[in-house]
Amino acid sequence: MTARTLVLLRHAHAEPENGLGDAQRTLSAHGRRQAASLGPLLAEEVGRVDVALVSSALRTTETYKLIASGLPDAPAADVRDELYSAGPRDVLALLAELPDDVSRVLVVGHEPTMSSLAHLVDGERSTLAEMVSLGMGTGNAAVIEVPMSWSSLDRSTARLRTVLRPE
Repeated sequence: MTARTLVLLRHAHAEPENGLGDAQRTLSAHGRRQAASLGPLLAEEVGRVDVALVSSALRTTETYKLIASGLPDAPAADVRDELYSAGPRDVLALLAELPDDVSRVLVVGHEPTMSSLAHLVDGERSTLAEMVSLGMGTGNAAVIEVPMSWSSLDRSTARLRTVLRPE
């Protein structure tokens, strides 16, 4: 079986809550620059993404739109309301539903779920994984090698390869 790649991305930097509610926070100017620079970084590190699972929050959908412009043949965002408040196990359940022919998945979500999940699935307990367990900054992407089917992904079954940090 070919190794799969999972990218767990915390949305880019957002504006403070503006009275419209947390889910309606937009990206800041800095966040737009972060997201725009992430597309080419992801393309270089991962190549083509097959599926993009994106939280329904405005800041995550904006992040993905900007990233997608720098990805080769970027898929349409699969926007999921449940990702807004999902915990690590909820994200694993979503991944388990993916077909076997999907090899590269990008999840655009929120903290602390992205860092917690990256730490949960990493089996090597590397220094990098320990750093990620403390939290991921906005616009940071954990790139994880998954050597099994999506439905078998669980605690300590994958390897955190790198963390991409945009300018």
